[in-house]
Amino acid sequence: MQVLVRDNNVDQALRVLKKKLQREGLFREMKRRRAYEKPSERKTREKAEAVRRAKKLARKQAQREGLLPPPKPRDTTAKRGALKPSPGPAA
Repeated sequence: MQVLVRDNNVDQALRVLKKKLQREGLFREMKRRRAYEKPSERKTREKAEAVRRAKKLARKQAQREGLLPPPKPRDTTAKRGALKPSPGPAA
């Protein structure tokens, strides 16, 4: 994995790297490997993951066919941590 550092902006490069690692599932994998996982627990987890993937695939297919409404668009105008304007005094 490679991340370019532009204009000595290491903070931005670290953010990009972290996002890439998150997308690859590396953090989840490290957390899972922290402790021993019994084979029975592993089977249960893998089966649950497979069911989750199958449900997601079926949901996406149903949305494409028009059987389910499309997902609501994300609100990209609101920034994280931004305060909502407070209502003025009641007059």
